[in-house]
Amino acid sequence: MDQPLGDEPFAKETRDMPILRTLLFVTIMTLALCGLHYYLYVRISRGLSLGPAEQRLLKLGIGGLFALLWLSFPLARAAPRHIASPVLWVSYIWMGTMAVSSVVFGLVDLARLAGSALSPMLPIDESRRAWISKLVDVMALGGAATLSATALALGLRKVGVKRVEVSLAKLPPSLDGFRIVQLTDVHIGPTLDGRWLKEVVAKVNALAADVVVITGDLVDGSVSQLLSHVEPLRDLKAKHGVYFVTGNHEYYSGVDAWLTELRRLGMTVLRNERVTLHPQGLAGPGAGALGIDLVGVDDYHAGVFPGHGPDLPRALTGRDPSRLAVLLAHQPAAIEEAAQLGIDLQISGHTHAGQLWPWGYFVRLQQPYVHGLHRHGSAQIYVSAGTGYWGPPMRLASEAEITELVLRPRPS
Repeated sequence: MDQPLGDEPFAKETRDMPILRTLLFVTIMTLALCGLHYYLYVRISRGLSLGPAEQRLLKLGIGGLFALLWLSFPLARAAPRHIASPVLWVSYIWMGTMAVSSVVFGLVDLARLAGSALSPMLPIDESRRAWISKLVDVMALGGAATLSATALALGLRKVGVKRVEVSLAKLPPSLDGFRIVQLTDVHIGPTLDGRWLKEVVAKVNALAADVVVITGDLVDGSVSQLLSHVEPLRDLKAKHGVYFVTGNHEYYSGVDAWLTELRRLGMTVLRNERVTLHPQGLAGPGAGALGIDLVGVDDYHAGVFPGHGPDLPRALTGRDPSRLAVLLAHQPAAIEEAAQLGIDLQISGHTHAGQLWPWGYFVRLQQPYVHGLHRHGSAQIYVSAGTGYWGPPMRLASEAEITELVLRPRPS
C-alpha cells in the first residue's frame, strides 16, 4: 500500500526486478500524479476565482510541490537524514493534503453531476444556480482544508494503548491474562525519530508485558541513516522476550543489515521459526509444560528477495498441535494458510487501518482484514492500525496504537 525508502541493498534488489515492470509503474504513477495535480489546480483556481496572475502563481506552486514529491524519494536514499527530513516533511504533508482534497473535490463533483441532471426540473434561475455553484466550490475548499488540518493533528498526536481481549480455546486457565504487546508499522524514518520511539518504548515498558512483538515495517531507511534512532528499542522489556518479524519495508531498507542490528539490540528475530514459551510462575500446574508456541514468518511478499520468503509449514514442523499457536505475520493475507495449518491467533499490521479515509476500502481489495479482531475459520486474527504512519504524518478515521492483547481461556 505504500512506497519504499531504502539504501544500497534495495538498489541492488531493484536491479534484479523486471525493468519493464519498473518503468511501467513509474510511468503510470507519473501520469496519475500529473493528472491529480492538474485537477487540484483547476478546483482551487475555480474555488478562489483567481485572476490570470494568481493562476500563474498557483501553477508555479503546485508544479513545485509535484517536483518536490518526486525528488523526495531519491533524496531519502542519497542524503543524510538531517538533510532529507525537512524536504520530506513538506512533500509528505502535501501528499496527504492532496489525497484528502482529491476525495473531497471528487465527491463534490459527483454531487454536482447529479445536481446538473436534476436542475432542469428545479425552479431555479441561472443567477441562483451560479451562486449555489460558487458556494459549493468555496465550501469544498474549506472542507478539504479543515479535513487536511484535522488529519495532520490526529497523525501527530501521541500514540495511545489499545487493550483487546482474545478468547482462545487452547489457552489453559493457568495462563489466563497472558499479555502480548504489539508494535507494528512503526516506520522510523524521515519524520519519526528516536525521541518519538523512546516515548513509545516507555509506554510499552509501563505495561510490563509477558511478551513484546514487533510485526514488521519498523524502518524506512538504511542502517547508516537510522540506527541511532532505533537504539531506544534496546530498552524494551518483557518477561519472556521481545520478538520481531519482517515487513515489506525491511526489504526496501536493507533487510539483512537490519536483522543483524536488531539481534544486537536484544530482539529475537523469527524467520519461519517458532519458540515455545514456558511461562513458569504463572498460577497453576502444567503451565510451564504446556506453554505457548510463538511462530514468526517472513513478510508475505518476501519471496522475491533471494533467501527470504514465508514458509509456515517449516516453522510448524514437529509442533504439538494441542499447544496454543500464535503467529506473527506482517500482512493479514497470511491468515488463509495459517487457518488451514492450525494457527489459533495471528497478529498482523501492514494496513494502517487505511490511515487516511477512505483508502481503507481500497486496502480491502488486497487484504482480507483491515483492522481489529476477526474470526477466520477456526483461527482468529488481530490487525493493528499501526503504531506510526507511512508517508504523510496524517490519519483520518484511523488511530495509531500500541496494542495490548490479553489472552483469555474460552469457556468450553
